[in-house]
Amino acid sequence: MKAVIMAGGFGTRIQPLTSSMPKPMIPLFNRPIILHIVELLKKHGITDLVMLLYHQPFYIKNFFRDGADFGVKITYVTPLQDMGTAGAVKAAEKYLDEPFLVISGDLLTDFNLKKVIDFHADHKAMATITLTSVKDPLQFGVVITDKEKRITQFLEKPGWGEVISDTINTGIYVLDPSIFKYIPLGDNFDFSQDLFPLMLKNSDPLYGFPAKGYWRDIGNTDSYREAHHDIFRGKVNLKIDEAKQDYVGKDLRVGVDVTLKDASCLEGTVVIGDNTQVLGDVNIKDSVIGRNCTIEPGVKMNRCVIWDNAYIKKGSKITDSVICTNVRVGQGAVLEEGVIVADDTSIGDEAIIKADVKIWPRKVIEAGSTVTSNLIWGEKWKKSLFEGALVKGLSNVELTPEFCAKLGCAYGTTLPKGSYVLGGRDSNLSSRMLKRSFLGGILSAGVNVRDMKMIPLPIQRYKLKTFGEVGGCYFRQAQDDPAAMEIVFLDGDGLDFSSGMAKNVERIFYKENFRRAHHSEPGAITEISNVVEFYHEGFLRAIDREMVKKAAWTVVVDFNYSTASQMMPMILNELGCNVIALNAYVDEGRGSKQAKDKKAALEQLSKIVGSLGAQAGFWLDPTVEAITMLDETGRILDGVELLGLLTYLTLSSGQKGVIAVPVQSPSTIEQMAIQKRCQVTRTKSSDRAMLEVAGSSEVILAGSTDGRFAFPRFQAAFDGMFAIARLIELGAASGIPLSKALAEVPVRAFLQTSISCAWEMKGGIMRKMSEDSLDKEATFIDGIKVHFDDDWALVLPDQYTPFVHIVAEAKDQKAAQRLLTEYQKKVENWKKELE
Repeated sequence: MKAVIMAGGFGTRIQPLTSSMPKPMIPLFNRPIILHIVELLKKHGITDLVMLLYHQPFYIKNFFRDGADFGVKITYVTPLQDMGTAGAVKAAEKYLDEPFLVISGDLLTDFNLKKVIDFHADHKAMATITLTSVKDPLQFGVVITDKEKRITQFLEKPGWGEVISDTINTGIYVLDPSIFKYIPLGDNFDFSQDLFPLMLKNSDPLYGFPAKGYWRDIGNTDSYREAHHDIFRGKVNLKIDEAKQDYVGKDLRVGVDVTLKDASCLEGTVVIGDNTQVLGDVNIKDSVIGRNCTIEPGVKMNRCVIWDNAYIKKGSKITDSVICTNVRVGQGAVLEEGVIVADDTSIGDEAIIKADVKIWPRKVIEAGSTVTSNLIWGEKWKKSLFEGALVKGLSNVELTPEFCAKLGCAYGTTLPKGSYVLGGRDSNLSSRMLKRSFLGGILSAGVNVRDMKMIPLPIQRYKLKTFGEVGGCYFRQAQDDPAAMEIVFLDGDGLDFSSGMAKNVERIFYKENFRRAHHSEPGAITEISNVVEFYHEGFLRAIDREMVKKAAWTVVVDFNYSTASQMMPMILNELGCNVIALNAYVDEGRGSKQAKDKKAALEQLSKIVGSLGAQAGFWLDPTVEAITMLDETGRILDGVELLGLLTYLTLSSGQKGVIAVPVQSPSTIEQMAIQKRCQVTRTKSSDRAMLEVAGSSEVILAGSTDGRFAFPRFQAAFDGMFAIARLIELGAASGIPLSKALAEVPVRAFLQTSISCAWEMKGGIMRKMSEDSLDKEATFIDGIKVHFDDDWALVLPDQYTPFVHIVAEAKDQKAAQRLLTEYQKKVENWKKELE
């Protein structure tokens, strides 16, 4: 049998280790990762290999040549463009006329490949996917099989809310050549996203083989270090070139021409490459040292990986870190756990590199410096760029003008040259500073900007839904930290960025693969006018002005110093409302209110509503996307109550259509909709998922449980300004006070809580939850929701924080608390089992 080794990836997630070489050539115990794969194939009698290359192919070709030195025969195939995993294998079709094995060149595994091949033959499969269980299934494809091991469902790189098992696709396949009929020649075509779902749809013999043994995808720097830890612990064995020395109580491997003054100071498993000098009294435990390195006296190293040509000066202390090629570590320097130092970097004497910092190539760390964040191009940055559609960081510390210019260039590179984007911001001065830098980066990529300057985000979304722009960006102060800024990325329809869009920007950002416009073709900035008027007109057309004028409500609105204060009071006056406006001016230096400020503001608002006899009060969130409402008695409604009230008023007005709410919303929404012969659509909890559904012509309301609402007949986006006007309109139409309308909303007990949960446990927790729910009625829209007649409980992993949310609803408070407590205890017990 032949084997195809996939070795063409960019290795973006494992940067900066791939700054100077393709990922399969990264050293693992002083041998390229891909060489361990070749040895595994040889062990199981597979010596006829096809290597699929793309990124930096010459490194791999120069190392293996024709394969004879390694006891194999190698055929190289290098597609001219990135065609996806299956598309790349299609390029090698002429070499594959019988069943063949496909394996990634950046795995570490000891699977018995012969068992996989035999399983494939015994089941007469067209394709067999090798499966295993992992702690964190998010970055892999989750695979569901039946009792016969036939595959029934795929979840390709799911979010936490979609995880119902931790059994994943390992990227090792046995395939029959007949699969090539499904793969179009020259197209980008992926195994997991295209081929296997197509085979599943056609009911082709597609099987999953649950392999036993060790498997690790060395996809990022943490996994790279953990692979070494596993080898140190003996979890997996692999070939080591350096000769084993005869020492009791330690596994010492020493290469040729090594200078080792005293082996007694080495502990555990230590590998020392050819021509390396270990001078004097050192303390080295469970570490791999490459070729041509120098380790001076007094150095302490524990669980370290040192590549070739490194110089570690005396007294340095390095813990669980990776030092790449041609790195100098100064005297007395301290590198804490998880540090990655890329090629050609010099670390000065007595410098301190804090835990988990990554330093990109060719950097100079001055003596005595303390590096607390990633050093990429001369400034600091954190581990992950995007949180959904947001890039968030401390203003002028993590989000610097330099960083924003680079991010803008990465974003612009993803867009068509000569296209237009919309730029906007809130009233914060830092927003203005960073937006200007960001827009400069966009211009450098040959993309034009229409600058809306200071504008409410809902108006920017409204403009994007018309025509002329391919996307947008909005800068605002974070609500949970006044020192932090958020950059909101929008697509051409005004929706939040999809995960695919975000990953595309991030890949270009990290690889610095920017498109630089010719000096005569940079983008241009133009100001855009009349958008507020355009929004104003559409706003008033969507409201029954005569009804609102006739009702002549008195409303108290706290505008919270937001940009909405420049236009919303005028709109409400035009609608015939008597408006008492609080904090209705822009204060650029004030910044966002904190939670305690909001509480005090709502208490003040309640008193004013009651004393003036107003029909309602509203607190407008600084984002202008969410509201908090008070009825005529001054009672503050929570998010769940407000969603119920708005649903009741909408249905009572006679509107027919679909109401969209997230999976965790109360079932009273369905109760009210059924009475009015309307439908309810449950969505995932993400903003984009809700608003994608809201874009349907049938949807009349999309609402969350945190005060954000979209009215698709005006715009399918969260808009706090329009929500205020719509509530006034619906309240006036009902002819009864809001408190009485709220009394008509069905009441059920609704409780929720959150439990801390390490990222690596989330997959296991959801697998346990899935197993626990097998004999129960359950839904899997987002997380796992278990139904007990009219009661239910939801376990929902948070997408961006190490928490699992639990929501319970029942007929009364006691039953809801019992259900919440039951699932809280289950999750806590599952955590203990997985520890």
